[in-house]
Amino acid sequence: MSGLDRAHELINRAERVVVLTGAGISTDSGIPDFRGPQGVWTLNPKAERMSDIRYYVSDAEVRRLSWQSRLAHPAWTARPNSGHRALVDLEARGKLHALVTQNIDGLHQRAGNSPEVVVEVHGNLHKAICLSCGWRGPMHDVLERVRAGEADPPCATCGGILKSDTISFGQSLVPAVISRAMNAASETDCLLCVGTSLQVYPIAGAVPSAKAAGASVIIVNAQPTGFDDIADVKLTDPISEVLPRLCASR
Repeated sequence: MSGLDRAHELINRAERVVVLTGAGISTDSGIPDFRGPQGVWTLNPKAERMSDIRYYVSDAEVRRLSWQSRLAHPAWTARPNSGHRALVDLEARGKLHALVTQNIDGLHQRAGNSPEVVVEVHGNLHKAICLSCGWRGPMHDVLERVRAGEADPPCATCGGILKSDTISFGQSLVPAVISRAMNAASETDCLLCVGTSLQVYPIAGAVPSAKAAGASVIIVNAQPTGFDDIADVKLTDPISEVLPRLCASR
């Protein structure tokens, strides 16, 4: 039996599938990953500074560059690919217990997955937040201010620093969100990890947690991960090709 057939069998047999997705599922939608050979940080190490809250808060130039980067972000024009749509099919079959994503692009919801089943551990680029007063609102509205000439738009409510409502390096994750993700991993009978290097904790810890609870583990990722040795199946095939086959009923 091939690895693909074995993974398909594990998913078909499962009653509560939890899917963990990373940047790799969105690369076929035109959104580059971070750590891969063509990743954002691989090609432009300076871009990592814009993802660090310490630099973002202390350096106005970093914020100005960040706003220009947000204006040009491919998420605004990206469309869900066949990998995203396959997970919608999995939900329609009644098997998807939770879809835990490290992505901030909102493509799972746009593809058709229910917002209630999607757990966004790193936030969502389509929303903005004030670091001072906690105001939240549509990112689109703030970007219109940038287009109109505000290089580093302050909060209209308190004058504080605005950023995307996403988790940067140095920021604390939301405990309730992480708890929900880890609880889902402990309840699953099949954990499907897609397009993630499994290097970022605590979410990477969902893999050994699920395995210890008796779940099967399937990893779909072109590059090696730190948990390949405990996976029941490891597939390196293109995600947008393999996911539709894994999630189909037959």
